[in-house]
Amino acid sequence: MNITGVLLAVAVVGGVGLFIGLFLGIAAIKFKVEVDEREEAVLAALPGNNCGGCGFPGCSGLAAAIAKGEAAVNACPVGGETVGKVIAGIMGVEAGESVRMRAYVACQGDCDKAKIDYDYSGIEDCRMLSFVPNGGAKSCDYGCLGYGSCVKVCPFDAIHVENGVALVDKDKCKACGKCVEVCPKHLISLIPYDAKYAVACNSKEKGPVTMKECSAGCIGCQLCKKNCPEGAVEVADFNATIDYEKCVGCGACAEKCPRKSIVRI
Repeated sequence: MNITGVLLAVAVVGGVGLFIGLFLGIAAIKFKVEVDEREEAVLAALPGNNCGGCGFPGCSGLAAAIAKGEAAVNACPVGGETVGKVIAGIMGVEAGESVRMRAYVACQGDCDKAKIDYDYSGIEDCRMLSFVPNGGAKSCDYGCLGYGSCVKVCPFDAIHVENGVALVDKDKCKACGKCVEVCPKHLISLIPYDAKYAVACNSKEKGPVTMKECSAGCIGCQLCKKNCPEGAVEVADFNATIDYEKCVGCGACAEKCPRKSIVRI
């Protein structure tokens, strides 16, 4: 190969590279997507967990929604009130009040309290137990299965299974809601972080049935409702619920509960 051929090859390659570079540069300018500076600032203020607890696809999705006015400035459950105030400053609006929430598992049916119908040996995933007899080995069809589907999806290491029942560390919990979504028994809900009492049962069975299945199950006796001075307790489908907007944390419901299904948390 002579020197002329080498120079020609270099020139061709260089020319092609220059053409591609110019083409990409022009295309980048022509098709440039303008990004709202506020969106970038909001994204920088968000914690970056991308947990989806806000209902948007990650922090970038929430930042875009806030910048467009489609989401509240305090919509991030992980950042809470502190991050909400920062974002409110960026957007030039009032942050408003926000209540810190935490996840709570409404079940005390551990290995000591709940009756077991059979020994289960299989995939340790609560969602898979819908395919086994009675939806799990525990007699109570509404109780925690204890195989940790909630544990696996929690991005904050805030929930663990102890003695067959999932328990939430409220100080680690960021109320992202992933455990709420994954629980096939719908035992987990978000309640105020400062709540003093909670109903630790989700059974909808009649009292006599619940008494046979679990020593700590709610039997719907309504003593909690009758003794609540604030009218914060209701009983429906043989199960008590607490209205936290009315509850003052006096503990009268827990004191009167004969099954100790209402507990201090």
